Amino acid sequence: MITRTVSKNPRTTRGDLVNDLQRAGTKVTKPTISNTLRHQGLKSCNARRVPLLKPVHVQARLKFAREHLDDPEEDWENVIWSDDGKNSTCRVWRTKNAELHPKNTIPTVKHGGGHIMLWGCFSAKGPGRLIRVKERMNGAMYREILSENLLPSARALKMKRGWVFQHDNDPKHTARATKEWLRKKHFKVLEWPSQSPDLNPIKKSLCCPVSRTGSKPVTKGRQRGDKA
Repeated sequence: MITRTVSKNPRTTRGDLVNDLQRAGTKVTKPTISNTLRHQGLKSCNARRVPLLKPVHVQARLKFAREHLDDPEEDWENVIWSDDGKNSTCRVWRTKNAELHPKNTIPTVKHGGGHIMLWGCFSAKGPGRLIRVKERMNGAMYREILSENLLPSARALKMKRGWVFQHDNDPKHTARATKEWLRKKHFKVLEWPSQSPDLNPIKKSLCCPVSRTGSKPVTKGRQRGDKA
């Protein structure tokens, strides 16, 4: 019953299984459930977050891949990757190498829920600044974060002349005021296909300070939202 239940719904918790079995007249503990599922090759893992793609997104991603197929490694080493978003997790029971099965993933779109808002950046040379954002981020705050953290990160990373900045197509990033700010600062921006967080190597790095420690992330620079 246990294996059959989690096979149908991988997000079933041990507590759900304990309650179901108790209603059926069987008393078991959570460790027993974990051991039983482990013997069946099932392990509790964080659900993989994958972008919810429409045909237009697929075509844009394919176009991006073709345009950059022959880019030399040196070009990618001169990119500063960035991201801002909320961290949240969901556990699923799955077998090895089944992390991308639709049952074991969470389709994502912009403005999804979460817990801790972060902004961070890095390049092939190493990590840039990582800050926690305590207020709701709008376009003005985003530009202030870039002003206080992007160029200092580029200097600390000793980026080559003509380095390229990457951010996604969040409305704060594509707003006219943000584009104008980037233009005036003479920042080159990498054209990015919508709904493509999985193409950004920073995604896994940005969630690690939270998911691995279960506490506040280590931050560099000012935390947005703190009182002076």
